[in-house]
Amino acid sequence: MEIQAGPLLQQINSPADLRKLDREQLHQLSDELRQYIIDVVSVHGGHFGASLGVVELSVALHYVFNTPYDQLVWDVGHQAYGHKILTGRRDKFSTNRKYKGLSGFPKRSESEYDTFGVGHSSTSISAALGMAIAAKYKGEKDKKAIAVIGDGSMTAGMAFEAMNHAGVSDADLLIILNDNCMSIDPNVGALKEYLTDITTSPTYNKIKDDIWKALGKLPGKKFSREIASKLEHSIKGFVNKSSNLFESMKIRYFGPIDGHNITKLVDTLNDLKDIPGPKLLHIITVKGKGFELAEKDQTKWHAPGLFDKVTGEIFKKKFETPQPPKYQDVFGHTIIELAEKNDKIFGITPAMPSGSSLKFMMEKMPDRAIDVGICEQHAVTLSTGMATQGLRVFCNIYSSFMQRAFDQVVHDAAIQDLPVIFCLDRAGLVGDDGPTHHGAYDIAYMRCIPNMIISAPMNEAELRDLMYTAQLDSNRHPFVIRYPRGEGVMPEWRTPMKEVTVGKGRKLKDGDTLAILSFGHPGNFAAAAIRDLKADGINPGHYDMRFVKPLDEELLHEVFSKYSKIITVEDGTIVGGFGSAIVEFMNAHQYSAQVEMLGIPDRLVEHGTLKELHNECGYDAVGIASKAREMMRDHVAVTTL
Repeated sequence: MEIQAGPLLQQINSPADLRKLDREQLHQLSDELRQYIIDVVSVHGGHFGASLGVVELSVALHYVFNTPYDQLVWDVGHQAYGHKILTGRRDKFSTNRKYKGLSGFPKRSESEYDTFGVGHSSTSISAALGMAIAAKYKGEKDKKAIAVIGDGSMTAGMAFEAMNHAGVSDADLLIILNDNCMSIDPNVGALKEYLTDITTSPTYNKIKDDIWKALGKLPGKKFSREIASKLEHSIKGFVNKSSNLFESMKIRYFGPIDGHNITKLVDTLNDLKDIPGPKLLHIITVKGKGFELAEKDQTKWHAPGLFDKVTGEIFKKKFETPQPPKYQDVFGHTIIELAEKNDKIFGITPAMPSGSSLKFMMEKMPDRAIDVGICEQHAVTLSTGMATQGLRVFCNIYSSFMQRAFDQVVHDAAIQDLPVIFCLDRAGLVGDDGPTHHGAYDIAYMRCIPNMIISAPMNEAELRDLMYTAQLDSNRHPFVIRYPRGEGVMPEWRTPMKEVTVGKGRKLKDGDTLAILSFGHPGNFAAAAIRDLKADGINPGHYDMRFVKPLDEELLHEVFSKYSKIITVEDGTIVGGFGSAIVEFMNAHQYSAQVEMLGIPDRLVEHGTLKELHNECGYDAVGIASKAREMMRDHVAVTTL
């Protein structure tokens, strides 16, 4: 079904077309843009509420600034759909997040208007500041740099590091703080309360605006505005004791203003273009603006999937038989079971209570489950601090986001050998979100750290067993449990939990000549491949290794003594990953075997469905079976010779 854009939006193939419109037409264009996003996302899926909340801002920015010459950086990128539609990608927007289609995030290789690739939060101010400093150095005095960052992303230390530098840089940088009290889940922490304090201080805002407007009309406008700035600073301290946070960093603060008032936005942005130096515009928006259900339940409508735009019904697959749960839900329910029996257990997540399913524990045990906001580094070190006091902390972070806390894992967890339990959700390929979110590297970057235990369950029962084992007092080391996005394989998953011997794998079946060693959920792909190979007379052995550190050396001695051909299968990069660990063992013990490593190749894998990406990377059941046939053909040929 072809989705038609409104009559004004149909005319916009670039921001240059947008700038030809009269200001009075921007209201209609914003309405058409919002409706087009609703129409397309309801049919094709994608992130929803965030882009609806910045429709007017997207229009105003491209109307006022000379993009792509002026550099516009969107933080995270969930909110960049309007930006993409306005910058020449309207007719391709239905391919958003689909295999070989548009990325769900700004991407430099996709458009000159995408000045910086994003996907993780809180990078925009640093990137835009770098662009502003470069423009100043190159003598591009008319070039502007704008960072659009949500209040949720402001909780990360990186945003404050960037502002701390920006304030003393004298760079011509505009930071737009999009304040909607949300990231994916509601924002938490003192910064949220501070911003609320500002937005609920109408006395200060009215006095500030009145003085600014009045003095701007006096002769000697520059001199008058300098006086206004000094008066404004004094008013802030008088009316609102906490309103100097940004200006204490020497960043001029403007706002808050209504982020859905397109006329006010255009006027304000035009004014700010003429003010040099670092400055911040605080706008108030509603996530999901223009779609009532998304406004009311912003977490649910962050990325709802396909839905009926009229009734609001979110389409869910219907099954006649019970289906396996998502791994994240197994984690969420299992940690409650464990915490009910062990009063030392805590749960920590950096702004992902819904995504990680720690929300269940937060509802049932609110004093023992903490959302710390978007700050992975803090989440890790907070967990280690709690561990020093004897608590057993499950620190749940998406694999891709754990990359941001690598130093804390090394310095605070591993060097001190503290038994924090790192549950790495979304490990492996994640699908539609693409390379910024794929959990490709955690096996490699965790495996090189001393004192780490690194495990992966093949199914829900193993996840429960590993969680049970990790929280026992007998475990005295940092303990990683990685598991993928999506469903497991066990509809009846509430199995009794039992202790697993750390570093011990499982032999699932004996075989001839060829053995498949799997790590984690891809073991199910291997099992399916083995069933398929039976028709070819190929009978591989299968070993679920379960731990990549420490390796089950006893089991590996058995494998290398018996099999001359080995396939390793993992949902992680093959560079430095599980397969590499197996080859290192083989070399250390002077075994000789043909080893083929299947997993995420040494390149960036783009977005698509999990099925499409697993097939592309060659470690789904079809890929494993194909590799086994190839190796056994070589074996037959060599034997014949």
